[in-house]
Amino acid sequence: MAKNLKAAPIAGDETEQRIKKAFKRKGWSEVKANDSWAIFKIMSEFVEGFAAMQRIRPCVSVFGSARTAAERSEFKLAEEVGFLLTKRGYGVITGGGPGIMEAANKGARRGGGTSVGLNIELPFEQQPNAYIDKEKSINFDYFFVRKVMFIKYSQGFIVMPGGFGTLDELFEALTLIQTQKIARFPIILVGTKYWQGLLDWIRQTMGEKHHNINASDLELISVVDTATEAVDAIDKFYSKYMLRPNF
Repeated sequence: MAKNLKAAPIAGDETEQRIKKAFKRKGWSEVKANDSWAIFKIMSEFVEGFAAMQRIRPCVSVFGSARTAAERSEFKLAEEVGFLLTKRGYGVITGGGPGIMEAANKGARRGGGTSVGLNIELPFEQQPNAYIDKEKSINFDYFFVRKVMFIKYSQGFIVMPGGFGTLDELFEALTLIQTQKIARFPIILVGTKYWQGLLDWIRQTMGEKHHNINASDLELISVVDTATEAVDAIDKFYSKYMLRPNF
């Protein structure tokens, strides 16, 4: 017999009002008007993003938790990643917020390289950090528009420990490469202990048990533990094609 599970409490009046609003019956004209204006807003975010990003040189996106405090080892590691990337000729793109994102932008600033922040407007925890180049701080309302910018203008992803947002960005890239919607580029996970459980589940449960991926799909991912190894993996990938950042 299934256990009785209590429903999760609603987090405040604001959440309750949003739920009620979502189920409120709307007339066709109201729906049409709202959707039409949303299209223009989405278009404007794409146009603004493309205009700003097409001027940058080769960059690597660094992902990770917004909740990582400055005294944590992961913060210092992300800062070193950002610094080493700029010293190898790459710019750095982050989600523009605090935590790992701030650390990578801080490292890029310290290295004198390009520091880009694609900030998402949220009701909590997300404000542009102080280490983004002024003309390269871009705000988005829509996650999917922002993810297009990450994919289109990055030569690689370095993924630090993070939460749902980090996983979303990681699996977006893996899906597009696996389905050949985009060309392959390096995806580097930093922190063996952090990522190993997920990788084991992908290999054993998704792959070997249920055959929902091919064994070769895991070859799209590299796992390292240091900033130097992460940046070396980016360089190694492109050295096979005799490509270098064109700074």
